[in-house]
Amino acid sequence: MKVLAISAHPDDIELFCAGTLAKMKKQGHSIAMAILCDGNKGHFEIGPEQLAEIRKKEAENSAKILGAELFIGLFPDLELHVNQQAVEKVMDVIRQVDPDVIITHSPDDYMMDHVNAGKLAIDASFCATLPNYRTKVNKITKLIPIFFMDTASGMNFQPTEYVDITDEMPVKEKMLLCHQSQYKWLKDHDNIDYVEFMKALNQYRGTQCGVKYAEGFRQYLVWGRVKPYRILP
Repeated sequence: MKVLAISAHPDDIELFCAGTLAKMKKQGHSIAMAILCDGNKGHFEIGPEQLAEIRKKEAENSAKILGAELFIGLFPDLELHVNQQAVEKVMDVIRQVDPDVIITHSPDDYMMDHVNAGKLAIDASFCATLPNYRTKVNKITKLIPIFFMDTASGMNFQPTEYVDITDEMPVKEKMLLCHQSQYKWLKDHDNIDYVEFMKALNQYRGTQCGVKYAEGFRQYLVWGRVKPYRILP
């Protein structure tokens, strides 16, 4: 099975679904990570161009830990909008990967890049199935299931599925710590240690389902995307 995680920024995947991706990789599945924004605006001292390069390198280091295919930086931060150009860029990623499942942001997350990334994942994955919608990648994909990953601190999100990531937590933490520029930004901007932030959420989700650490998901339940078997591990 091919799994495609579509996120807004470098480190979103690590925060909210990297444990599940690591578990699926261990099971022999192919993993791709599409980070739609380049992370160029999240710093007090580093300028946009330099910051985008730093965050790209950090994302590459994280993806290497997982052995994941990486797409990054289709848009600058806060310039990710749901329009035809954006849909077609994301379509090309989806057509290139040809995934069996997509994991992306919840429509109830806290900021526009997250919400729009999730919306684009839905719209582009549908459009990619249409043979007469031609883009740069000449491939037609199937209509596939989508799962929304948790929101920042779990606000406005009630999971319908849980994945036990207790054994995968060391890998998830190692991937998250690749993003040192963001680690410092969140310390300075939001006064949080985002490793502890991540662990607290996953411990809370674990408490809900009877394990030490878990990631929570909610399936996008619409016609054509529901399968009669479990997809997440």
